[in-house]
Amino acid sequence: MTLDRRRLLLGGTIGAAAFFVGRSARAALSEAERARGWIDVRDFGAKGDGVAIDTPAINKAIDHAAARGGGTVWFPAGIWASYTIRLKSKVTLHLDNGATILAAPAPQDGRGGYDLAEPIDPAISTFQDFGHSHWRNSLIWGEGLHDVAVTGQGLIWGKGLGRGDGKDAWLKDPNGPGTGNKAIALKNCRNVTLSDFKILEGGWFALLATGVDNLTIDNVLVDTNRDGFDIDCCKNVRVSNCTVNSPWDDAICPKSSYALGYPRVTENVTISNCLVTGNYQVGSVLDGSWKKMPAEFAKDIHGRIKFGTETNGGFRNITITNCIFEDSRGLAFQTVDGGMVEDVTVSNLTMRGIVNAPFFLRLGKRMRGPAGRPIGTMKRILIQNVVSSGANLLPSVIAGLADHPIEDVRLSNIYLQHVGGAPAAMAGLTPPEAELGYPEATMFGDLPATGFFIRHARRIEMRDVEVAVVAPDPRPAFRLEDVEDADFTGVRVPKGPAFSLEKVVGFRSTGNRWLKDRVVDGPVSGSF
Repeated sequence: MTLDRRRLLLGGTIGAAAFFVGRSARAALSEAERARGWIDVRDFGAKGDGVAIDTPAINKAIDHAAARGGGTVWFPAGIWASYTIRLKSKVTLHLDNGATILAAPAPQDGRGGYDLAEPIDPAISTFQDFGHSHWRNSLIWGEGLHDVAVTGQGLIWGKGLGRGDGKDAWLKDPNGPGTGNKAIALKNCRNVTLSDFKILEGGWFALLATGVDNLTIDNVLVDTNRDGFDIDCCKNVRVSNCTVNSPWDDAICPKSSYALGYPRVTENVTISNCLVTGNYQVGSVLDGSWKKMPAEFAKDIHGRIKFGTETNGGFRNITITNCIFEDSRGLAFQTVDGGMVEDVTVSNLTMRGIVNAPFFLRLGKRMRGPAGRPIGTMKRILIQNVVSSGANLLPSVIAGLADHPIEDVRLSNIYLQHVGGAPAAMAGLTPPEAELGYPEATMFGDLPATGFFIRHARRIEMRDVEVAVVAPDPRPAFRLEDVEDADFTGVRVPKGPAFSLEKVVGFRSTGNRWLKDRVVDGPVSGSF
């Protein structure tokens, strides 16, 4: 992976910083700005030359602001090389255009560098991965804070952060002493605003927010080497106007883990006006060159909006609207650890080049958490006004459990185009239940439907839904297994088998192109 640093410099993202020397009157804070509580990191000894480690000066400036009762710590144009920056309540970090907070390389001997990952009860850490269990080994972190913000047109460059997966050749231990693997990590905070800045190479997580309430993320551009935003156990969250390119992992990923030591619902979440993608070279979205990953990378594409996989608490009151998925995986709602997924509305999505199922709804029983939790629920999900083109062979999936079905799902005004061309044998497959499996659209293998595979579900309604294929495909558009109360109105499918039913009760198909109306109250199996 190479970054076009010349374009970055010309674009002003880290430009001017290399030439920054001293302080001019024009670059200094005005008396009015100082009176409003603005604090210049240079006043505390920060150099901004990209070489000197400015961590002590930056943290002194933050401490000074906090001691005054709050204020704004100002980063003028420059490259502010740093290890761990510790946020404080009522303090804003403001990055001017041309300012870069640069994650410095971790010391090879493990001495100094980033804050150590905090100790955690082993009984808790076993229920989620290392990254979700620690916050302090980050470039910027805060815990138990209120009224904090990071703002401005500058850049956070996690160049010295690890991915946390051992794939960083320059790190002997990606989670060892002195290493950092998150750009921003917040735990048990409230009233947090992140706006207008950019993140390049954010490490394991560009943002890990756990137990953060009243969180606003607006107009943030993330061009990163693993996850974009992981929003875990949070309440009242607004993500808007953001761009996330994450070829090696997910873009916007709400979770509900056991990292706080108890299950906490992630709720009241709105995601709007965002682009998620997973097939551009890291740095090329930021510098505007939009360079595609090599063709052989297509099988590894991520870059999606995914609720899960950690789902001890679940998700409630979720709205997603006006978002674009480009060269990515699709939209996923998953609960496999005892949590709920309830009261969800999704509208106005465009998807192009989906490499997994456009929609993936999964209720399973992996149950990674304390013993004794009941299996979760998934119900009341409305999806409307969606267009998807160029998706691969996997259909959308709605899959519950035999004794715990997914309930009350309605889809309307949907157009799903897949590449088609599956072999004839695929139409006769019987996918495994995979009740304990990691939730992923590929978990069932190839599927016997072009548009939707629906199993263990109750009260499914589709209205004005079209399934199209580029190449002829022998599979039916819809495969239903163990489904009760299924209504299909105004659907349009390729000529050939439209429905394949197995143990379906209460089936109705009316006003559909190429198909006669059918109403079947009793159990029905067969194809038509």
